[in-house]
Amino acid sequence: MEKNSSNMIHLTADSPSKPETVCIFGTGDFGRSLGQKMLQCGYSTVFGSRKSQTSSLIPKGIEVLSHAEAAKKSNIIIVAIQREHYNFLSELTEVLHGKVLVDVSNNLKINQYPESNAEYLAQLVPGAKVVKAFNTVSAWALQSGTLDASRQVFLCGDDSKAKEMVMGIVRTLGLTPLDQGSLLAAKEIENYPLQLFPMWKFPIYLSLGLSAFLFFYCLIREVIYNYVYENKNVSFFIVISIPNRICPVVALILLALVYLPGVIAAIIQLHRGTKYSRFPDWLDKWMLCRKQLGLVALAYAFLHVLYTLVIPIRYYVRWKLNSYVISQIKNNKTDQFIHSTGWHSDSYLALGILGFFLFILLGITSLPSVSNNVNWREFRFVQSKLGYLTLILCTAHTLGYGGKRFLSPSSYRWYLPEAYVLSLIVPCIVLIIKFVIIFPCLDRPLTRIRQGWERNPQEFKNSNDNDSNSAV
Repeated sequence: MEKNSSNMIHLTADSPSKPETVCIFGTGDFGRSLGQKMLQCGYSTVFGSRKSQTSSLIPKGIEVLSHAEAAKKSNIIIVAIQREHYNFLSELTEVLHGKVLVDVSNNLKINQYPESNAEYLAQLVPGAKVVKAFNTVSAWALQSGTLDASRQVFLCGDDSKAKEMVMGIVRTLGLTPLDQGSLLAAKEIENYPLQLFPMWKFPIYLSLGLSAFLFFYCLIREVIYNYVYENKNVSFFIVISIPNRICPVVALILLALVYLPGVIAAIIQLHRGTKYSRFPDWLDKWMLCRKQLGLVALAYAFLHVLYTLVIPIRYYVRWKLNSYVISQIKNNKTDQFIHSTGWHSDSYLALGILGFFLFILLGITSLPSVSNNVNWREFRFVQSKLGYLTLILCTAHTLGYGGKRFLSPSSYRWYLPEAYVLSLIVPCIVLIIKFVIIFPCLDRPLTRIRQGWERNPQEFKNSNDNDSNSAV
């Protein structure tokens, strides 16, 4: 009986009789939103503020005290104030000793200070356990229930128990904690919200650069050439005709660039005979932004479809068609239907439709909400196998569109080929190299290398030792 009663006492002692209290320094937008969210999730919350008077903005049920009084009520203090107002914390060193301080602040610029805000806070209050968290979550996300915003909360700290306490709060709020290691990672975490589309810069700059080049290229071929040699003013081509030439070219080139780094990586692995050798930095960065390249390519493909759909209602097209019909009536002549031309036209259009459908499928599966619900083999099948099929169909569509025109001298204005010819260079290179790599004589050793086999493991070990010695 005594043993059983002792177990009962132990269990009831571990069971919390009242909700845990969390203190929040600061009653700004973020502090109030976080306090309201914690109150909804069952936490007893208290605000620490310079003014202890309760205002109408403070959520009902949350007490407002001075900083010192509020800190005494909780072991976890969330510091929801800006760095320039941290100085008063040095006066609370004794009260904050041994407590967990959660720094949620951000800066106005990347690397604004020599050290991170969290490290600066740890210097001000050396006896506290500082954890960096919640700086990537906005007040709006907390108010909207995090349904329409990122659920990821990056955190770091030197004390593992303090991080576990903060991660428990993060999970209770319905968010996903991501431990980034020690407090040295705080500066990187503070830079996350200040980065404007970091993985999108290269794809966007590249697509805009290609678009600008192709615009001037088509402007010379389509507008300036007609004005100089045929005395025709077709400047209105700038609005629809030229963009409808630019969009498919950029889309196909970007799609090929999605798969080109994988082919280059395979060649490097075959050459080195190992997968344990690091790729060049430029290739690493290229491979990391393949998803963004593909989505930008899909956007250009969408534009091409929209521009194509408006072709029948364009005034120039209707005028040209009516003029052709009238000329046939005047000459009392009807052109015969050419079955081969009909097959050719329908075939390249069908290839384009199928390629665009698979293109959309690739874009959908790249979304986190979809990719999280498929296993790695399914995701790899869609992005790799169907991805190459998409590239083949889109390349075949472009080849079908060109037909035999690339052999006609009249299509080379000022010795410049049509824009679609330029779009075929990169895709054809990728497909040819990929076709060579899938031969058994190359595919088998490449598969073995990716499974961990090395051609000269001792040579690779020596090269690693040399690299480490040179670094020392």
